[in-house]
Amino acid sequence: MSLTLDSRRLARVQNWADRYTSDQRLAGLSVLIRQHGKEVCYAQSGVRDLKAGAAFDRNTVARIYSMTKPITSLILLMLVEEGLLHLDAPLSRFLPAFSDMRALRPGAVDLSQTEPCVTPTLHHLLTHRSGLSYPFNPGVLPEAMAEQDLLFKPTAGTLAEQCDVLAELPLAFSPGRRWEYSVGIDVIGRVIEVVTGQALDQVFRERVLDPLGMGDTGFSVSDGTLDRFASLYTPLAGDAMDLNAAANGDSSLRLFDAAANSPFRRTTCFSGGGGLVGTIDDYMSFAECLRNRGQGLISPSTADFMMSNHLPGDIASLGPASFAEQPMDGMGFGIGGAVVIDPARSRVPSSIGDFSWGGMASTFFWVDRVHDVSVVFFTQLSPSSSYPARAELKALVHGALM
Repeated sequence: MSLTLDSRRLARVQNWADRYTSDQRLAGLSVLIRQHGKEVCYAQSGVRDLKAGAAFDRNTVARIYSMTKPITSLILLMLVEEGLLHLDAPLSRFLPAFSDMRALRPGAVDLSQTEPCVTPTLHHLLTHRSGLSYPFNPGVLPEAMAEQDLLFKPTAGTLAEQCDVLAELPLAFSPGRRWEYSVGIDVIGRVIEVVTGQALDQVFRERVLDPLGMGDTGFSVSDGTLDRFASLYTPLAGDAMDLNAAANGDSSLRLFDAAANSPFRRTTCFSGGGGLVGTIDDYMSFAECLRNRGQGLISPSTADFMMSNHLPGDIASLGPASFAEQPMDGMGFGIGGAVVIDPARSRVPSSIGDFSWGGMASTFFWVDRVHDVSVVFFTQLSPSSSYPARAELKALVHGALM
């Protein structure tokens, strides 16, 4: 049964936000909540830049990093609907450099210990079962990726060049064997370029950003929005992109990426896995598109398919060794985002079927189709594992359902 969000209980969200900024855990944040398509709560606290002091408001442009993944995934499903590809197609059909694949043997300790394997499919890539990885995961392949700084960063050449470098490395495991968070959806972005014959930024603009009115969202920060672009902070003494590190720096808010000098000012690599910047209202437009079962961009049937669990069980059952933006127990995975299959096992108040994902800078969104709710949380702190803000926010929202 659908419940209604109580406005008095939603007032707790503002108090929660203020605690995070007054305690100097976050420089600034904003939360936007809609139910039945109507805004029922907006809260903001703190600043987008500690030095400049401008408020972290709903016009703030933020790095959404991995929250790019569901948008890339939706675009690929648009191409599926048009009959241009299917999800069981091997990656090599579109990117020949990924032919004749090899995977590390179980227990391998260096890159030479490999065995032949099948080529991952598009579905493997979308659901993180491809054998690809991320540099911040543990293991032989992530170490090799870290040595080459293979993270599809904004200034890392072009998307095609990054994929060619990636194709020279073996997979961490044979496709389908387990779940590991990866750059797979970056590679999907390159597949989209090949199939459409367009650069990914142009595809995003024409197929999603313009139709949904997401005018402040893109792969780079323009001169016109620079004064609204937030700085990125970290509690770590070292690399803010080390998602598994403990918060052990001398400052809880060490400046890591200043707005004026950010690589997002000179983007050359359009990362479908983590390259977008934008505003909270823009991203809510995308979340509402999903809540409305595709909103005409994809059919309601395809939207339901996207937000269904595509794994044989939960993520935890597939032996992951990687970092994930979500709990793994009780969580399945759809096309480009996580799906709650057992709220109790996830240990976070949720509805069965919640579709969500987050980003490296601690941003987060979810769509709850049981209670017809969309929630978007923006802040700029990396790594996203620093604080339990996402679980706390879900508890606050569920505590307001009456």
